[in-house]
Amino acid sequence: MSTIAVGEPAPDFSLMRAMGEKPVTLSERRGLPVVLLFVPLAFSSACTEELCHVAERWDMWGELGAAIFGISIDSPFANQKWAEEMGVEFPVLSDFNKEAARAYGVLQEDFFGLRGVAKRSVFVIDRDGRVAYAWASDDPGVLPPFGEIADAVRAL
Repeated sequence: MSTIAVGEPAPDFSLMRAMGEKPVTLSERRGLPVVLLFVPLAFSSACTEELCHVAERWDMWGELGAAIFGISIDSPFANQKWAEEMGVEFPVLSDFNKEAARAYGVLQEDFFGLRGVAKRSVFVIDRDGRVAYAWASDDPGVLPPFGEIADAVRAL
């Protein structure tokens, strides 16, 4: 399975933020840039550092005019609690069934003995629903290049 490439149509998905809420559907965000932040596991140190980095610089990210979504394979309950504890102002979506990670080519079959965990990865989706930027790491401790991501959004 290979990671989806720049220029390809972004696979659509509908993922829950919280039980009882309408799922977030990517195709409903057409017309504005979208940043997808796939993280391996909620509450882990590197994943918390990544989402806190974005949350602590929310003024800069908010000025970019992009919808930002964290995505974890954890349950909506765990993700919602995690997001509340971090104070993030963007949704952290549950890919519990691993459909989005699989569609984007970032589902790891073995993550230190755990099966079906997303690689730390980032995708910027343009206004037409195509992948404008893609980054994925095989090392879960490596944080994304936030400057490159912001530049990719600015270029849209």
